[in-house]
Amino acid sequence: MTEKKDKSNDLDDVTLFEKMISHTEELVSSGRKTLEESFKRASDDFASAGEFTREQSDKISDYVKKDLQHAVAAASKTRDNLKETIDPKRVAVGVQSLFSKILTNTAGTVGEWAKKTEQQLEYKTGEVTSPGTLTCKKCSELIHMKKTARIPPCPKCHHILYRKSY
Repeated sequence: MTEKKDKSNDLDDVTLFEKMISHTEELVSSGRKTLEESFKRASDDFASAGEFTREQSDKISDYVKKDLQHAVAAASKTRDNLKETIDPKRVAVGVQSLFSKILTNTAGTVGEWAKKTEQQLEYKTGEVTSPGTLTCKKCSELIHMKKTARIPPCPKCHHILYRKSY
């Protein structure tokens, strides 16, 4: 029988806890009372209504205060962390850093493409090529190939590397 009574008291405490939060919220929302005044008033209201003893009301009021203080502390910490995370200076630096990485990676990729493209346009003496203009990579002398033929050495500096264009 004692076990049944303890469970009944636990249930009463849970019920009172929920009612205490709800009533305190109503009092605070009305804007006429501070949180502390609302706790006191809710505790007084439940004790005077005879639903719960003064001791139960005070005990549950303490539980509610403890929970709310914990929630406020957690919210404050989250707010401070969020404020630090969203600090405009940090965001700006983060964006600049990201943009720099993107540009660096893009520059590297474009540089590789340019190098590969340049290599594809590079021709050597002795190779066969179709009509087009060959520019000596050493002295910039132009050779205009009018028909498909084998590439000669540069007539000006005798270098053997050319860049082809059309």
